[in-house]
Amino acid sequence: MTAALSDRAARGAARGGLANMAGSALAGGTGVVVTWVVARTLGPELAGAFFAATAAFVLAGGLAKLGTNTSLVYWPARLRATGRGHLLGPCLHTGIPPVAVLSLVLAVAMWTGAPAIARLTAGESAHVVTDHATGLRVLAVFLPLQALTDVLLTVTRGYRIMRPTVLLDRVLRSGLQLLAVSAAGIATLWLAASLPVFALAWAAPYLPVTLLAGYAARRAYLAGRPDGVSSERSERRQLRRDFWRFTGPRAVAAVAQLALQRVDVLLVAALGGLAPAAVYAVAGRFVVLIQFANQGLSQSVQPRLAEALSTGDRAAANQLYQTATGWLVLVTWPINLLVIACAPHYLRLFGAEYTAGVAVVQVLAGAMLVATGCGMVDMVLAMAGRTSANLGNVLVALAVMITLDVLLIPRWGALGAAAGLAGAMVVNNLLPLAQVYRGIGLHPFGPGTRAAALLALVCFGPSILIPSAAAVAVPAYVAGAWLLRERLMLSAFSTRSRRRS
Repeated sequence: MTAALSDRAARGAARGGLANMAGSALAGGTGVVVTWVVARTLGPELAGAFFAATAAFVLAGGLAKLGTNTSLVYWPARLRATGRGHLLGPCLHTGIPPVAVLSLVLAVAMWTGAPAIARLTAGESAHVVTDHATGLRVLAVFLPLQALTDVLLTVTRGYRIMRPTVLLDRVLRSGLQLLAVSAAGIATLWLAASLPVFALAWAAPYLPVTLLAGYAARRAYLAGRPDGVSSERSERRQLRRDFWRFTGPRAVAAVAQLALQRVDVLLVAALGGLAPAAVYAVAGRFVVLIQFANQGLSQSVQPRLAEALSTGDRAAANQLYQTATGWLVLVTWPINLLVIACAPHYLRLFGAEYTAGVAVVQVLAGAMLVATGCGMVDMVLAMAGRTSANLGNVLVALAVMITLDVLLIPRWGALGAAAGLAGAMVVNNLLPLAQVYRGIGLHPFGPGTRAAALLALVCFGPSILIPSAAAVAVPAYVAGAWLLRERLMLSAFSTRSRRRS
C-alpha cells in the first residue's frame, strides 16, 4: 500500500471514527445520566442490585456472541481484500445462527437461575432478593435481542458502514434508555421505586434497535454481494473451518474481556454488599465513557487494519495504528486527568453516600492513562490473526483481577475492586503491546501519540494539584492541538481533505 493509500485509510478511519466517537460520547453521556437517575432514585442497595443485574445481562450477552463481534469484521474485510467476495454470504450464515441459538439457551438459563444469582449477589440485603430476581428475569427476556443487535451491527461494520452503529446503538438505543429510565424515575414520585420496572425500562429499547439492525445488515449484504459468482461446497466448508478456528479463541477471550469489565461489580456485591457495589459502579462509570470512545474509534479502524495486515502492508498498518492512538490519547487523557482532579465533585452529584468512591475514581483513572496510551492494541493483535495470544492475555488479566478482588474486597470494599481492575487493565495492555511489537513489528508510540500525551500532561496535569487550573487548561489544550494539527494528523478530519480523497 502506498503512502497515498495509507493516508486515504487514515481519512476513512477519521471519517468513521469521528462519527462513531461522537455517537459514543452521546451514549456514554446518557449512560452517566441513567446511572445518576438509578443511583438517586433507588438508593444504594437497590441501585447495587440493578447494576449487578445489568452486569450479569451484559456478561451473558457477551458469551452468546461467541467472539463473532471480531470475526464478522475480520473475515468480510479479509475476503474482500483477497478477492473472495463471493464467500461473504456463507461467512454470515456461519456466524449468525449459532449466536441466535446460544442466546436463547442463555436467556432460559438466566431466567431459571435468577433467584440463585439474586441470593448470591444480595449478600446481607435479603429484603431485596425478590425484586432482584424479578429484575434479572426481565433482563433475561431481552438477552437474545442484545446479542443479535451487536452481531448484526458488527456485520455492517464489516462492510465499512459505521452509520447503523452510530445511529441505532449509540443514538437510538441510548436515547430510548435515557427516556425510559427517566420516566421510571418520575413515576417513583407517585409509586414506590421498583427494580423490575427500571430493568424493563433499560432493556426494552433493544426490541426496535434489533429490528432496524437486521434491516441495515441485510441492506449492506445485498449491496456488497458480487453478481454472477457462486461458491463451491469445498470453499464453504473450508471457510467454516477457518472461521471457527479463528473465532474459537476469540469467543473465550471476548467473554473474559467482558468479565474484566463486569464481573467485578458482581464480586463487590457478593463479597462486600450491594451498597459498596453501587458506589463502585457509580465511581467507575467514567471508565465506560472512555471505553466507548476507544470502541468508537477502533470499530472504524478495524476493517482497514484487517485489510492492510491481510495483504502484508505492515507500514500502512503501523501508521494507522499510531495515528488512531494519537487521536485516542488526544480525546481521553484530558478526561482522565480531569476526573482525577474533580473526583469529589463528580461523585457528589450522585449523592453524598457515593463520595466514598474518590480513591476508586483516582485509581481507575490512572490505569486508564496506561490503557489508552497503548491504543487499541488488543484489536491489533486480533486483526493480525493472533487470537490464541489474545486469549492468553485476557485470561492472565482476568486471573489477576479475580485474585486481587478476592484478597482485597473483603477488607477494602470498592477500593479493592478498583485495585484489581487497575492491575488487570495494565496487564491486558502491556502483554499484547509486547507481542504486537515483537511479533508483528507494530507499536502505538508515533509522533501524534507522543505529542497528544505531552500536550495533555502539560495542560491538565496541574489541575490535579490546583483544580481551578482546569478553566485555563481547556482553551490552552485546544490551542495546542491546533498548533500540532499536522503532527496529530487532524487534517484527516477536514472536509477539504476528504473531498480530495
